[in-house]
Amino acid sequence: MKLKEILLGLEGLKAKGELDLDIKGIEKNSKEVKDGYLFIAIKGFSVDGHQFIEDAIKNGAVAILVEEGCDLKAYKIPDGITIVMAKDTREALAICSSNFYENPSQRFKLIGVTGTKGKTTTTFMIKEILEKAGKKVGLIGTIATYINGKKLKDNDRTTPESLELQQIFAQMVKEGVEVVVMEVSSQSLKLHRVDGCNFDIVLFTNFSEDHISANEHPDMQDYFNSKLKLFKMCKTGISNADDLYGAKIPNLFPDSNITTYGIDNFANVLARDITITNSYVDFRVKITDRNERVKTCIPGRFSVYNSLAAICVAQKFGVSPEAVKEALEEVRVPGRSELVDNKLELPIMIDYAHSPESLENILQAVKSYTRGKVISVFGCGGDRDTTKRAIMGEISGRIADYTFITSDNPRTEEPQKIVEQIEEGMKKTKGKYTVIVDRVEAIKEAIKMATKRDIVILAGKGHEPYQEINGVKHPFDERIIVKELVEEIGQEQENKKSKKKK
Repeated sequence: MKLKEILLGLEGLKAKGELDLDIKGIEKNSKEVKDGYLFIAIKGFSVDGHQFIEDAIKNGAVAILVEEGCDLKAYKIPDGITIVMAKDTREALAICSSNFYENPSQRFKLIGVTGTKGKTTTTFMIKEILEKAGKKVGLIGTIATYINGKKLKDNDRTTPESLELQQIFAQMVKEGVEVVVMEVSSQSLKLHRVDGCNFDIVLFTNFSEDHISANEHPDMQDYFNSKLKLFKMCKTGISNADDLYGAKIPNLFPDSNITTYGIDNFANVLARDITITNSYVDFRVKITDRNERVKTCIPGRFSVYNSLAAICVAQKFGVSPEAVKEALEEVRVPGRSELVDNKLELPIMIDYAHSPESLENILQAVKSYTRGKVISVFGCGGDRDTTKRAIMGEISGRIADYTFITSDNPRTEEPQKIVEQIEEGMKKTKGKYTVIVDRVEAIKEAIKMATKRDIVILAGKGHEPYQEINGVKHPFDERIIVKELVEEIGQEQENKKSKKKK
């Protein structure tokens, strides 16, 4: 593709050199640059890509795109290399990537989901509903990327960098995807990762304090304003009417078509007659022109909100009430309030909660609907914020009926030291607890303690299929571990019964 075509849509550019060049690829990592590539220098939080301009040229870059304000005299740029200067190279990377891959998001329906919590579960619900309706669906989010029901890869961030995102979109087009649903983080909006994307529907789940730091958002207003950028990119939106910030969105975008959902406040899509148990929720809601009873096996009030959001999307696509109901009952989200089916029929939930706020949220949620005990099993990751350990111990001690303090991903730290720091917070409460450093043993003891009226929360690891110890990721999938332990405990119980009969 010609360089001048790749630059279409970028304003205020300054250029020196040939713009009729054939460009074979785009890169922001100088090590990945090949002959005939355009190198785009990004000024990162810790590394400035402009420092690698000379390396990129040595590797074959025929054109470089730099940010206004950089000192070009500081670099040895040979004659014949085209130089383009843009106001913001992050924005330029997004637009150029979209152009280079022939604007793939224009060739399918794109749904963007933003909000502090609920993005992952909501996107999985939407995916399940649309697949049930016979659509070919792609999903991009915190856990993984899926194309037509197959997992492409695990992800390490909510929204990929713009270049990778457009590459994924192009692959989805090749594989005939009709609808893509993706999580859109505030960081991705602020850092222009989704610029150049053609959104058909955007969705706002909720808003609460998170991501306030020097490298993220300076304050809550900046955080909210970043999320609002998504609604500036699309005229068709969905918002949570029960959320203080979500309720503002229809007034902030009066020219847009905003559908609202909720439980407590007036909304276009309302849930009524809600039943919440430790293994499911069900509620009544109007889908198209019929009142339907909807059930989902992801317990908690928040599941009602996520289901309503997904139902709003389903209605935009004209999905039948039968397909919606079937999909919501069948959907499972890896590591997000995920109930593990087991032979003992015990409510055992795996959740990714690994921060004080997320642990408190999940424990309070299950406490509100569990008739028996809430049994908490959690640890804290090594080589991470140590101050949260005692706080999380105190939270579990205050809310759970019993806690097993154990290991998470100790990484290069001594597991015993981590659990001792958690225990300091636990001791500030009257909570009952046991320390078992071996996570498998801790899970086993929690399962042995539980009855069908109780719920066991395995917090922290969620969808992760590994446990990281001293730089090595050992296989550790809690779904598999739970099933093996339940089998083992069941056998032990059978053996005891046999001995008693003798």
